[in-house]
Amino acid sequence: MLIIFDWDGTILDSSNKIVACVQAGALEFGVEPLAAEEIRNIIGLELSVAIASLYPSLNAQEVEGFRAAYVRNFILADREPCKMFVGVDDSLRALKAAGHDLCVATGKSRRGLDRVFSGLPISSLFSASRCADETASKPNPMMLDQLCTERGVVPESALMVGDTEYDLEMAHKIAMPSVGVSYGVHSVERLQRWQPVAVIDRFAELLSVVESLR
Repeated sequence: MLIIFDWDGTILDSSNKIVACVQAGALEFGVEPLAAEEIRNIIGLELSVAIASLYPSLNAQEVEGFRAAYVRNFILADREPCKMFVGVDDSLRALKAAGHDLCVATGKSRRGLDRVFSGLPISSLFSASRCADETASKPNPMMLDQLCTERGVVPESALMVGDTEYDLEMAHKIAMPSVGVSYGVHSVERLQRWQPVAVIDRFAELLSVVESLR
């Protein structure tokens, strides 16, 4: 089975760092920092789309200025890498050993994902990835369509795993089954709107869900 994973909030426990860097970027750019909950709501979207959503009064040039400020702050903060959620390493290795094809579909930029991949041994487990600056931002399903085409799989036979309704919505749009994780940034109620086959509380629970779909 082709299993496509979101990154931030699903694999990597990075939401607090993202929130702090958006707030620091706002201060550097000269706008009022927003509350953490407002920022958590947009995690998963392509960065420029997220900033425009948070600050609708900014024009395109200002959004890019804010984006640059965020990136500078995130690179500095990421000198101390985020940790993976409990059970991710062992579970991904078990899925790979069982013959599943693992990919990533993320709101991160290609440069950002490559930077994280360079320091993580599990990066070798993923056969392909799509980043938000290479395709359309979630919840547009283009990145899922592209990964399915690349890996020679129809969407109905793949599985999307994510922590936001953006992940599950884009899967729903192309009839791809999905699994939500409850420990990320969106509530279980928001995830359930998109009719996932399951919402799991611990990453390791994915193993039994995948087995039930075979």
